[in-house]
Amino acid sequence: MRRRILPSILLLSILVPFRPGVSHADGQYLVVNIIPGEAYLPIFEEVARLSKGRPSPHVAMGIGAIFSYLNSSRDQIRNDLREFLALSEQFEVPVIVQLDGEQWWGARPDLWNWWDPGRPGYDTLNRDNVEWFGWGPRYAMKIAWRNWGRQLRVLPPPNLMSPPYRAACHDEMRLLVPYVLEWWNRLPEAKKRLFIGIKLGWESSIGVNAFYIQGGNALLERPEEQDPQIELRGELVPDRGVVAIGYAAVTTARLAGGGVLQEGDLAEIVRRHLEDLCGLASGLGVPRDRLFTHVGGWKDEELLYDAALNKYSCPGWSFYRHARDASKDMGVARVLQKSDAPYWAAVEWLLMGEHDAEAWHTSLMNALAIPKCRYVCIYNWSGIRTNRSALDAILRVTDDRKR
Repeated sequence: MRRRILPSILLLSILVPFRPGVSHADGQYLVVNIIPGEAYLPIFEEVARLSKGRPSPHVAMGIGAIFSYLNSSRDQIRNDLREFLALSEQFEVPVIVQLDGEQWWGARPDLWNWWDPGRPGYDTLNRDNVEWFGWGPRYAMKIAWRNWGRQLRVLPPPNLMSPPYRAACHDEMRLLVPYVLEWWNRLPEAKKRLFIGIKLGWESSIGVNAFYIQGGNALLERPEEQDPQIELRGELVPDRGVVAIGYAAVTTARLAGGGVLQEGDLAEIVRRHLEDLCGLASGLGVPRDRLFTHVGGWKDEELLYDAALNKYSCPGWSFYRHARDASKDMGVARVLQKSDAPYWAAVEWLLMGEHDAEAWHTSLMNALAIPKCRYVCIYNWSGIRTNRSALDAILRVTDDRKR
């Protein structure tokens, strides 16, 4: 894809350094993410201690947590969410509630188990609820792989357009979203700022965070240590250098039923998926300025970037390659140029490698300086809690006197 040339006025608006991306009255947030499974209380204590005594900063510290509502029981998710919100109020630390129905869905074998009659939920019709590596249910996946620091086996990804899958997401969101809003509405006016928002999607995409290896279904019967180690080629769309998937969703959506899988069709699937979830959340009462999407982008300016945008929410993206200077991500710049949302966010961000405090500070400020940036979420707190350079930069960013 040819790199687009942005109008000079847009580039100037993006590249102005060290100025707030939103008005002072709105405020911005520097959020740290909790890895699923970590205890909440110690992290709230640590963040509260770090931000104690800050002079009502323009950029306040916050905490994000992920609630994978198809991966645990309803009671467990509700209890976790209750604790998270209570701690936010107790420690007066603003929060992002991240609802995930994509990356982890192990508690719903009734949706994905089409191949093992010895396990709960078995139904051959579940072939239509998982992704395919070819045109037709005979290509249904039994297994997928993910590389988040190391390669690991995961369940086959959901067919994002499957009606039973969509209904399952809706059912859980109809319970969780009102619970969050009720908490927010109960807060006294002085504490309303504690609710940064709800984020929907988790690097929403097809074929990246759950990819398929040639002959993968047969590998399910072999030890995991014998799996070939694969390096994805993010710049190669739609297959990312492995076996292309997405046929199930494209078929269900009636975008195509044969031929070569198209990048545009996969991006459209993700767009519809997020628009549907955001439309539901909006209908339940979440204001647009409190609702964010989360899309990844691995090829410069790939079509997937646009999937973050819909009329119900504010767009959000991951930043790794462009963490040092988010304004250089031309895919994000392209979408922001046409966005009418009140905000956007760097909903997953990390400066990789060894860097001093000045590099951390400059990189964070580069993102916050882009117009309408509401928050930057560092993935993850566990990786930086002892990083003196990162912590010094955070203290400087969240102290108006030292910025």
